[in-house]
Amino acid sequence: MGVGSEGMSTRVKEGRAWRIGDQAAVSWIQDGTSSGLAITSAIPPVFDAYLTLEQVGTGAAAERWTEDKQNRQDQAILELLREHTAHQRWWLGFLDYAEQAEIVFADAPRVNLYADWRYVLIEAGPEQAAAWRERHRRNGPLPALMFPTDRSWLYSNLWDDDWACVGGSQRLVEAFLAHPDLRDRALEVDLSVEDATPPGHTAR
Repeated sequence: MGVGSEGMSTRVKEGRAWRIGDQAAVSWIQDGTSSGLAITSAIPPVFDAYLTLEQVGTGAAAERWTEDKQNRQDQAILELLREHTAHQRWWLGFLDYAEQAEIVFADAPRVNLYADWRYVLIEAGPEQAAAWRERHRRNGPLPALMFPTDRSWLYSNLWDDDWACVGGSQRLVEAFLAHPDLRDRALEVDLSVEDATPPGHTAR
């Protein structure tokens, strides 16, 4: 436990100190989103393109969930986000809603987002995004929230939805739509669409 160079607190894991994000690090998300069914309930309207991505085993034409399918989807998500990001740190947001082990640092300060949901925000990278959280039910280990420090994209899986929302460049969205392990679950969404709920799902 400590304080980083910019006044942010830190926590130690794997032999090194990791910065814990504060409310200022997510203010651009909180200020740019609003409640409702549009994609802007999760992603601020600051990107060139947007999509929703169903979780494995959900939706109207849901295939049978298997751990292998989940692992392939998780790996594909991180692969594409890494390919479309300049070398830099990522902010990883772990939602505080169930088991304390899922937020990595149980004693870390939280940030509030969306409907006052509480997250532990950690400055790390794709390697930690893939490994720090154990699988919970059918969800993979990925954090509920991810974005690079330059804010060139945002991945957000709201806790009461069984799909994730992504905002970023048109090239990134097209890469999701074309990837063999993602394209059957990915759907591009225009900002003008008032209800971004994927077919076969129910917004809660």
